[in-house]
Formats: sequence, structure tokens, C-alpha cells
Amino acid sequence: MSYVDKTLTCRDCGTTFVFSAGEQEFYATKGFQNEPARCPDCRRLRRNRMSMLSSGPRPMFPVICAQCGVETEVPFQPRGDRPVYCRACFDALRASGQITQ
Repeated sequence: MSYVDKTLTCRDCGTTFVFSAGEQEFYATKGFQNEPARCPDCRRLRRNRMSMLSSGPRPMFPVICAQCGVETEVPFQPRGDRPVYCRACFDALRASGQITQ
């Protein structure tokens, strides 16, 4: 299929930008069906903003390792119905095949 450069308008800032034939071909190979709604600068700003929101510090929860008894922290709220391990014990149990993911 032959592609031709298109001029589009950014939904965020209202400027026009070129959706090149090469970009259209790339979108087609990836299976994308919609044209970009934002200019490259606004896409970059949005991506940066979204990554900053999702990359904040994760809450950690204190637990006692069910294997060795050491106090540690895990990035999830333990429910109490399953054992929780420190990193060293978890890695050892996984390596031995006793824990699978």
C-alpha cells in the first residue's frame, strides 16, 4: 500500500503536524488503526506526565518471613492466608522449585 503525508491537528495544543508516510507505514505494521491525535511534542509531554504519575514510591508493608523469621517489607498487603517470605528465602524456594509463578 502506498502512503501519502497527511497534515493533522493536535487535540491538545491545536497546532498542525505532519503524519508522514513512513509513520503511517509503521502504524500499519504495528496494527494501529487510529491516526495520532496529538503532535509529537504533546505525545512526549503526556508520556512523561503519565510515567511520573505511575512511578511514585510503592507502599511497603512490614512482615515477618515465614521461613527464617526475619523482619522485612513487601510491596503488597499480606492477606494472612498464605506465607510471606523475605527476598532471600523467596529466591531460594523458587530456585529449588517449591515456588512457581
